[in-house]
Amino acid sequence: MAGRDLRALFSTNDRALQAGEAFTNRELQWELVAAALTDHLRHTAAAGFDVEDLEAPRDNVMVFHGVGGIGKTTLSRKVEAALAGAEQRPAQWGEPGWAGERILPVRIDLARSAGISFEDLVLTIRAALSTLGRPLPAFDLALRRYWDHRHPGEPLEEYLRRGGLTARFGKALPQQMQSAMADVAQALLLPGTVGAAVGQLTGALVRALRERRQTVRALARCTRLADLLEAEPDLEALSFYPHLLAWELAQLPADKRVTPVILLDTFEDVGDRTHRDLERLIQRVVWLMPNAFFVVTGRSRLQWADPALQGQLDYTGPTAWPGLAAPASPIPAQQGAGAPGRGRQVLVGDFSPEDCDDYLARRLSRDGRPLISSEIRQVITDRSHGLPLYLDLSVLRFLEIRRTREPVPADFDHDFGALIARTLSDLTPDERHVLRSVSLLDAFDLTLATTAAGLTHQAPAQRLIERPFVRENPFGVWPYHLHGLIRSTIRSADDATDDRWTDDDWARAAERALAALGAQWTTAPDSGRNRLLLVGCLRQGLPLARDFRLPLGWLADAAWAYVSDSVWEPLAPPARPGATAGLETPADALVELLAALARRQHEHRSTTAARLTTVTSSRLLPADLHEMGLYYLAKAHRDLGNSAASRQGMQTVAAGGGRLAPAARRGLAHLARLAGDFPTAHATAHTLGWAGRQHRVEGDIYWPHGDIHRAAAAYATARDQADQHGVAGERATSQTHRALVLAFTDPDTADDEIHLAEQLLTGLDLRATTLTLKIATLARDAGTLPGLEAARVLRAESRDAGITAAEAALDLVLAFHHAVLGDHDKVRTAAGRLRELARNGDYAYYADIAHVMAGQPLPQPSTTRWLEPEETVRRRWETLVAERQHRLGIRRP
Repeated sequence: MAGRDLRALFSTNDRALQAGEAFTNRELQWELVAAALTDHLRHTAAAGFDVEDLEAPRDNVMVFHGVGGIGKTTLSRKVEAALAGAEQRPAQWGEPGWAGERILPVRIDLARSAGISFEDLVLTIRAALSTLGRPLPAFDLALRRYWDHRHPGEPLEEYLRRGGLTARFGKALPQQMQSAMADVAQALLLPGTVGAAVGQLTGALVRALRERRQTVRALARCTRLADLLEAEPDLEALSFYPHLLAWELAQLPADKRVTPVILLDTFEDVGDRTHRDLERLIQRVVWLMPNAFFVVTGRSRLQWADPALQGQLDYTGPTAWPGLAAPASPIPAQQGAGAPGRGRQVLVGDFSPEDCDDYLARRLSRDGRPLISSEIRQVITDRSHGLPLYLDLSVLRFLEIRRTREPVPADFDHDFGALIARTLSDLTPDERHVLRSVSLLDAFDLTLATTAAGLTHQAPAQRLIERPFVRENPFGVWPYHLHGLIRSTIRSADDATDDRWTDDDWARAAERALAALGAQWTTAPDSGRNRLLLVGCLRQGLPLARDFRLPLGWLADAAWAYVSDSVWEPLAPPARPGATAGLETPADALVELLAALARRQHEHRSTTAARLTTVTSSRLLPADLHEMGLYYLAKAHRDLGNSAASRQGMQTVAAGGGRLAPAARRGLAHLARLAGDFPTAHATAHTLGWAGRQHRVEGDIYWPHGDIHRAAAAYATARDQADQHGVAGERATSQTHRALVLAFTDPDTADDEIHLAEQLLTGLDLRATTLTLKIATLARDAGTLPGLEAARVLRAESRDAGITAAEAALDLVLAFHHAVLGDHDKVRTAAGRLRELARNGDYAYYADIAHVMAGQPLPQPSTTRWLEPEETVRRRWETLVAERQHRLGIRRP
């Protein structure tokens, strides 16, 4: 029901103040659906209704919106079941008012995890209508033309089967489409074989429609059919085909008439409010099917009635969508869903940020204007996590402060102890204990909650997860988490309850929670490969150890497991409230170490070096983790071109003989290679084995010699070894290097290798490797690049990252491109940039190669020590240039 907020009304002497409040529940939500659908059926049955009227306002959509996990999907499924048959409808929902009308519910889950495309949405609607048992020729012809154009050689039957539509709606759709084509071919007196040639058939039909032939008079009544059949059959055209579907439904005889009710669930996954391409297509379906009814469930209300969206969507404004413009004001079904002022957007449970603001703006008003300023509304919204109770308390706080002075935003950066009392009021003592324990955790399961609470039985945790402030995400590592506001309030607000915890109670709970996380990681089957569990345990365990000054324990081993895959998911927890600057404990240092390693994919290497210097200088970490900091600091120095500092760090780690000693020896091999000392690098590589990534190092040595196929084979071996060991980052890096070297030979082969590298990089955060892959695409296209804007962007990205190796490889590829085109001046320019990069002695051989590719003499004697005679290296690079020129038909000067 809707009513006045009496608490607010009786908290002030301001008689001009307007205080409003609204409530909804699921029984009432069904009444709203039933009333709206009854009104829709009445509207479509009226004599003046015209399915081809594209200008009339639309009132064929209803929206239920609310915070995630509040039950919108459950509501959508319940409504679908209730519409499908009375036996599925809860008794308390009552009988609907459309006896005798045929309703066809079609529920479509738009969640990203469901992988539904716009094509799938249209096909789902049509497949559902196949249960009518008859073709819909206007739509079916257009759809068949689209399908054959966009999916040549892919049978529609197979696509429907693979997508589950055949299992859901049966096999009738392809046969109905074929029947429609055959009927039209017969009407046009075309040979039977033409029925399979959809292009000829639609062309003949369009001519017949334009000439107004009697044989097609039935389809001629669809005034826009010819235009749609003539349009390019692309996704844009497909979005207009539902008009044909609506027209066909309107042609059904009275005893076959059906009203589709299309339930679009998880609408928030259609896209954000900046990119509305898919939303635009779906909105077009709703507009073009005025005889269908749509029930949308999502986190936010639809903004289609907002005139400001004109241009982003086709149909906008309150005139177009009167039901979406009016605020939801639930009324009993018997009063009629079309009553003036009846809104079609209903809030379910917690509020989205937009709705928090709207709620606060409407809750207190004077002369039709919000009493609470937009700045204060923003602070309240941010703190509320969408919890209506927090909004209520903030409104009362606003009125309380307003008695003595004007409220300001800082007044609402506030925790309400009342939230704790209200949350705990109906919990048992054990449930309260579990609740406080799990407030230390981002997410939990029954075992974690029970162990963190120090209990021996799960019953209290089981009862707790059934509470409305515990949310469920079945796809997470742990399925349960507390409502954000409840969690933060329990952790930080003044607790006036009788069983409130002391600081020691919180510390002991943190110890239990950290130990429980460690037990889950260390005892899980094959825990070294369970990356999601590892990262989840680190994300939860690191802040516990840091905030409560706990020993590292299992976190040390977990840190090693984290770095071993070179994936680099973000780990940095939020800053500790009231924390002082600097590192004070081993946990502080480990948090900073791992955060710096993850953030180096997004920061300049100089920032990484500075952060790691702080960690290693603190001497807070145990010896093995200290060496981890030294090793990655040496890597950062190498990326920055600080070879002397890098060499010193690598030598220290290698001499220590710890876990990273093989990697440090690999680093020394890289440094020797960068200095042009290939014999030393090659000799070192032979000592590395898998732990030191021997084969990748060998590939790095062979390809500057122009020995492309030997290098590619070495990288393939490195990739396969990484796959066998389950090291995703190394696998992607080795494949990317393989793609780069092969890009200098056969572009077709390189294209396949680049595609594989892209697949292996999916889900990984490897900045240097990503840059290398982009450089590989330039090498693949050398001699045909339409411009160098991509190269300029890559150069900027490489410099922003502080990765000298990427910039050097980029200039070498550009030199190759210019050499293929015979533009020797530009080759000299690229070589000049390479010499500038080599001013500290590294990468000098890149400049040598650049001159060699163009057949130019070296401007000065080379300092490079090759594995083979210099003439052999020269000949290989000249051959690569000549082969690319021959492939492109470029005559050598």
